[in-house]
Amino acid sequence: MQVKKNTLLLLACLVWTAAGVNILRIGLLAYATQVSLPHILLSLLVFFLFQVFVFGRLVGKHTRRILGYWEDRQFFLRFFDKKSFLLMAGMMSLGMFLRVSGLAPDPFLAVFYSGLGAALLLAGLLFGRNYGRALRAARP
Repeated sequence: MQVKKNTLLLLACLVWTAAGVNILRIGLLAYATQVSLPHILLSLLVFFLFQVFVFGRLVGKHTRRILGYWEDRQFFLRFFDKKSFLLMAGMMSLGMFLRVSGLAPDPFLAVFYSGLGAALLLAGLLFGRNYGRALRAARP
């Protein structure tokens, strides 16, 4: 199925936002008995590190790639490149393994998943912002 290249930004927005909400929800549920100032500060650190060094860069990279396509219509899965699909699959697999195996205690899940989920959610919202900007720029 082919979509306009701007629509790829909307698809990225929806996928990243859904992932962020889900991971953030898991983290917040794990926080039920783990709330403390050190845990909150660690969650903020995780958020900052992922946002600055991973997802913030990724949003810019993929937005430039998508808007740089010559053809206006693209296959709907091209909102990611192959490397990003593999990264997402690896992150999901590792996360599920950690939770199911019990290797990650609740304080870790609370801190890490809350920070990671918030960073994923922000990445989704940034893709949404870029979609809105692309729509405005495409107007005659």
